[in-house]
Amino acid sequence: MYRAPRNIPVYSKWQYYLIQTVTLLVAILFTVFGMRGGMTTATRPITISNANQYVDRPLDAGVVLNTPFSIFRTLGKKAFIVPDYMPESEALAVYSPVHVPADSVQFKPMNVVVIIWESFTKEFVGKLNPDLDNGTYKGYTPFIDSLLTKSLSFTYTYANGRKSIEGMPSVLSSIPSFVEPFFLTPASLNDVSSIAGELTKNKGYYSAFFHGAMNGSMGFQAFARSVGFTDYYGRTEYNEDPRYHGDDDFDGTWAIWDEEFLQYYCDKMTEFEQPFVTSVFTASSHHPFAIPACYEGKFPDGPTPLQRCIGYTDHALQLFFEKASRQPWFNNTLFVITADHTSFGTYPEYMTDLGLYSVPILFYAPGMPELRGMEDKIVEQIDIMPTVLGLLGYDRPYISFGQDALQTPAAEKFSVNNVMGTNVYQFVKGDYMIQFDGEKVLKAYRYRTDRLLKDDVKDTMPQDTLRAMETQVKSFIQQYMQRMNSNDLVYRE
Repeated sequence: MYRAPRNIPVYSKWQYYLIQTVTLLVAILFTVFGMRGGMTTATRPITISNANQYVDRPLDAGVVLNTPFSIFRTLGKKAFIVPDYMPESEALAVYSPVHVPADSVQFKPMNVVVIIWESFTKEFVGKLNPDLDNGTYKGYTPFIDSLLTKSLSFTYTYANGRKSIEGMPSVLSSIPSFVEPFFLTPASLNDVSSIAGELTKNKGYYSAFFHGAMNGSMGFQAFARSVGFTDYYGRTEYNEDPRYHGDDDFDGTWAIWDEEFLQYYCDKMTEFEQPFVTSVFTASSHHPFAIPACYEGKFPDGPTPLQRCIGYTDHALQLFFEKASRQPWFNNTLFVITADHTSFGTYPEYMTDLGLYSVPILFYAPGMPELRGMEDKIVEQIDIMPTVLGLLGYDRPYISFGQDALQTPAAEKFSVNNVMGTNVYQFVKGDYMIQFDGEKVLKAYRYRTDRLLKDDVKDTMPQDTLRAMETQVKSFIQQYMQRMNSNDLVYRE
């Protein structure tokens, strides 16, 4: 016969309901204070995915969650509904997220460094906008301009979301944001891989994620742990390092200033055993758009206060690369630089439905001088994971919603995003972008020549092209939703 353990209180039905109600009210109170900045600006309200910070497997996250909190955090959230556009076999024939390497690939154990730059809009880079202001536009990133001369980039490069919490899954795990940010959905408790997860688990890499804000902020620490990063370095670890000045380097609002934190990032990597894979998420190019007092007047102002912050982080990255270039791991490292998302554009081209997703994506490897130039391709954040693994000759199957930007022919490259706050998907391929509402194509544009998206060509473009694009975006959506709902985001032997 089962006997209840001693010293555990037994509640009546109404006492139980009271406890649950109080728990829910406390969750609401903490969330409201967090949203309004009543506790600290540098944090965000916790959500379901934060449970990943305290468990070794996403499967165990339910142990640290309670019912009222889970109900509250999912109120009003749209569920992943799997559309029945086509049979599964047909969908896979059109598009498959399963990446199987060729038998001939040979793995190269290079280090990987992924830099995710807060609010780094493509508009800010002079070299990527040679036609703005009748060819006189200089931008705000002189260092990135110089790095582009020895990096590989692409003509059309896009983010897969519009929020910071959407950038990390897109860049590191090849998961775009559909319906709701991945962090805020029950699917965030799924088994999920990443660049770090694949290389740590299967190739013996050491991995670490860096973010200069309070540990646990934005759910980054929880996500990093859940997708396979070995360690996390935040404001806590920075403050404990005697080489730096702790909270004297805190910007007063969000995080450690980018210059100091990127120097710390470089120093830590020099201590790591190679090969390693790391990522850093910068913080200084964010509201309230402050820069250190010693740099007042150094960086050019722009139409908004953000531009001078972009100039500051560009300078911080220059100092980072100057230091990194003197380290023993530098020449065996593949660097990737991109944004988490865009900021609001100031030029009309960057204020359209498509322009609001335009971010830089650079691949730089000092030991691979052939990896440079500007290819006329469509590339998006979710392509970073398969492209990095492809460059390393990764020889195991994995799941990724993106494409290898180097191995995929330009004619087959595409980009897809879900317009924030709507049910509209944008699918870009070849010469056209279509907008699809889940049932039908709403509009189509020749985005290459019609940069302001003024002329809807849905009825005049080649209709076989239109049908093919609609079929492909349907296949993508269907498989995304199905895999989210069935916890099928990692390759299982």
